[in-house]
This record gives sequence, structure tokens and C-alpha cells, in this order.
Amino acid sequence: MREMRCDYKDDFKIDYTDSLHITKGNGVDMTVKAEDIPANVKLCLNSAVVRDSCHELRAAARALTSDISKSFNIE
Repeated sequence: MREMRCDYKDDFKIDYTDSLHITKGNGVDMTVKAEDIPANVKLCLNSAVVRDSCHELRAAARALTSDISKSFNIE
């Protein structure tokens, strides 16, 4: 199992342990189960873990949340 946790200066926290958990202060608390993460994002998350890169982890999480946000605009 791959796992990584990053804490950022702007109060974001990202935990990846197959599932992805994103928090920011008291206003954001989001979990995406492993089976709901698209394959391309999962590859990026796993690459971030292998490289031990919090920058890559955040970029992958941003890509996933962007996809989720875009899905709300589709009617």
C-alpha cells in the first residue's frame, strides 16, 4: 500500500493511503475512496509517493478536485 502525508503552509493537508483525504482548516474535509480515483490521477499520486514529492501530490489532488468540480457544471 502506498501512503504519504503532506502539510502545506496554507493549511492544506493531503493524506494518500490508497484513498485520498484532503483537508484545509475547518472548511474543507474531503475523502475520495481508492476505487473512485481515476487511473490517470492514481498514477500521478503513486508517482508522488515514489518521488516523495509533496508538490506532485498536491498537483494530483488538484487535478482530481478540478475534475469533480467540472462534473457539477455538466447538466
